[in-house]
Amino acid sequence: MAERGLYIDGRFTPGTGRDELVVVNPATEEVIGHAPQASPQDAKAAIAAARRAFDHGPWPRMAPVERSQWLSRIAARLSDRLAELVELNIGEAGSTRDLAETGQTRIPLEHFSWWAARAATFPFVEPLPPFTSAHSQSLAQGVLLKEPVGVVAAITPFNFPTYLNLWKLGPALAMGNTVVLKPSPYTPLEALLLGEVVDEVGMPPGVVNVITGGEEVGHELSTNPAVDMVAFTGSDGVGKRIMAQASSTLKRLVLELGGKSPSIVFADADLDHVAATAVRGFTRHCGQGCGTPTRVLVQQESHDALVEKMVRALGSVRVGNPADSSVTMGPLIREAQRSRVERYVGLGREAGAEVAFGGGRPAGLDRGFFVDPTLFVGVDNSMAIAQDEIFGPVACVIPFRDEDDAIRIANDSRYGLCAWVWSGDSRRAYDVARRLRVGMVNVNGTMGLCVEHGTFGGYKQSGIGREMSDHGLHEYVELKTVYWPAGRP
Repeated sequence: MAERGLYIDGRFTPGTGRDELVVVNPATEEVIGHAPQASPQDAKAAIAAARRAFDHGPWPRMAPVERSQWLSRIAARLSDRLAELVELNIGEAGSTRDLAETGQTRIPLEHFSWWAARAATFPFVEPLPPFTSAHSQSLAQGVLLKEPVGVVAAITPFNFPTYLNLWKLGPALAMGNTVVLKPSPYTPLEALLLGEVVDEVGMPPGVVNVITGGEEVGHELSTNPAVDMVAFTGSDGVGKRIMAQASSTLKRLVLELGGKSPSIVFADADLDHVAATAVRGFTRHCGQGCGTPTRVLVQQESHDALVEKMVRALGSVRVGNPADSSVTMGPLIREAQRSRVERYVGLGREAGAEVAFGGGRPAGLDRGFFVDPTLFVGVDNSMAIAQDEIFGPVACVIPFRDEDDAIRIANDSRYGLCAWVWSGDSRRAYDVARRLRVGMVNVNGTMGLCVEHGTFGGYKQSGIGREMSDHGLHEYVELKTVYWPAGRP
């Protein structure tokens, strides 16, 4: 795909950055591909193409049903290339085969198909009921128009490349916006494949542009006055920089940032189910997920029993090359991320926490960026391992006394993305869920993402805005009210 280049204004073009991007398989450290490196000048060209397509092209002025048809063509072509996406995801993101075939590709494609269909039925014009004007006492009526924001810069991370690329493209395009997509430099290949698909279906030039690049390109996207909105998924540190950069032109922002999600376990919970789910949650994709349940808060009387069950479950985690379908946890994305995880394991030990499982590197895996899944006990919620998003397979168990104590500990975080509540008393679980300062709570089960009706996004430093359903679509529109007289009462 490197020879196809960046995708700007309906054409493939070579990047003008200093060096090409070298794509490395994180499980083997082998080079699996190359991608063009965009420069800020390439970013400006992509932004200008998206601006022209929005201001003068047909896309924002199309009938919604016609946009829906275009998006459905993209979905169909992506479905044709699903197997290719799966292999790319395993190779460049290090996903296990099971995750690559489901959460990384098939499920986001199903979500994209929903956005494609919803584009045809979304209420872009809502009539207002007649009312009496406060000034003239005459009757008035009107409509509420939902219009596209404009040019959207979509900036996505390495952990769920296709998922998050489609989560940005789907809503933005369905609402009539044009897009410049910039993936992580670690995982450019899946995004470049999207550029190929857009070209194959014959989308109008400039509606979708795909570029690569690092911090300089990201800075151009978040500061250029021709960009109306930035949709970003990533760390809270980068999100803060984007917010500061975008402030000079008051861009619309959707920021889905970090998390330190608690899993609250009451004594009457099914501890076997909790242990299996908790371990799967923080080892899935080697812990590289914003909604990962990395703080397990357990009622004191069940602490030892739950730790024992989690340790047993961790012993069944098979770490290795994710190309092997029997592997349940693959590598971290790069050596820098492994160094970060190992630094936090060291900080936990220095703070007095005890490693109940893991804490090192798996034996026999000398190539690849592998670490052991690690479980800490004896943790105080003020420790760095309980407060910071590590973005690796590290979790800590923290005891609590009662319901109020659990909620206090859970809410004692700068993040507020997800939480889990486990109890045999569904009424208590629901009451606890209402008191948690997070954007999503899962009661007695794994995370569910309902694209039709639910939302995804967080409180506090977990971000701004929501994704999924009509609530997420509204992030990509401006509201305009038009009034006119309707006579006298």
